[in-house]
Amino acid sequence: MFLSKRCVRDVKHGNRNYLVCRQVGRTIRKSVFNEIKKAISYFGWNNDFTINQTDLVITCKNGYQILFSGLDDSEKIKSITPEKGVITDIWLEEATEMDRNTVKDLYKRQRGGDEAIPKRMIMSFNPILQTHWIYEDYFKTRAWADGQTSYEDDDLVILKTWYIHNRFLTPDDVRDLENETDPYYHNVYTLGNWGVLGAVIFKNWKVDDLSGMRDQFTNRRVGLDFGFASDPAALVVSHYDRMRKKIYVFDELYELGLTNDVLAGNVKEKIYEDIITCDSAEPKSIVELQRYGVNARGASKGKDSVLHGIQWLQQQEIIIDAGCINTRNELSQYKWKEDAGGNVMPVPVDKNNHLIDALRYAYEQDMEGAWLIS
Repeated sequence: MFLSKRCVRDVKHGNRNYLVCRQVGRTIRKSVFNEIKKAISYFGWNNDFTINQTDLVITCKNGYQILFSGLDDSEKIKSITPEKGVITDIWLEEATEMDRNTVKDLYKRQRGGDEAIPKRMIMSFNPILQTHWIYEDYFKTRAWADGQTSYEDDDLVILKTWYIHNRFLTPDDVRDLENETDPYYHNVYTLGNWGVLGAVIFKNWKVDDLSGMRDQFTNRRVGLDFGFASDPAALVVSHYDRMRKKIYVFDELYELGLTNDVLAGNVKEKIYEDIITCDSAEPKSIVELQRYGVNARGASKGKDSVLHGIQWLQQQEIIIDAGCINTRNELSQYKWKEDAGGNVMPVPVDKNNHLIDALRYAYEQDMEGAWLIS
């Protein structure tokens, strides 16, 4: 909410234009767009702003604007221009979902305008791993320490907040955070520090640009893990090169708050006739997707299916498209449990695994064939 208020004040009083971005355009309306509308109401400035709900454009009566766009629509990003002046501020919400090169390209869009009004790029995010490019580019080079709460030089300002600063958390939220026993999750989610993982489950993956190869991906495997409020609906779209034991993940969906009719529409945009193997724990949702024209079926699962699925996936080479940020984040963070002595246990931590579960469902029949052969 702090950044939303800052954005609204800057546009009204500072003669600035904001471009607010998230990785996936569909997530903007229910998140940062609503937060900025709340900030306008908080200040009592509703009469000073015109809100275009269709185009996601907020215009102040002084002519300056707040524009919104997803980074999954590169052509739209190229054509965004405010009615007055230039884009002075770019706010990247959930910046850890974004690719380094995409962010650099955005920064180049802040050229021109009044030199007296400095250009700014703002990143808001929850920290994940120290291997992330944001840590490498901005924190590591400044020798950032976990105990720090702020940093400032001529080019960069860092402000760290964590759960104690979030007055919107419920008592249950606070209790869960304070009672977290896993060292990584306590360090990252409770204390707001960048994380270091030792017992990572998947190390057999890499990132590549697959955009020019999609027409070759005909042996597709698609999986879906259901979610709604606290967990996202997670769809993974991939191609399997069986001879070379290579999995190419070239598209994903990762979104909260999707009802099944909306989910079905989004799924069909990505892949229409292919069979989609879904979490069988929600048979009603599978039937509803089928009614909306999705070729959905339930996963068989079965005893030890999670461990069997992990072991099979570990035997493949997994190539992730550079744009599948959420799949990359999950593979980076999915880890084995550790006991009080730090010893690794053969039990995966049930977090950061929505797309990974979807990937297991997608390859269920390939796994079954492998087990029969062995």
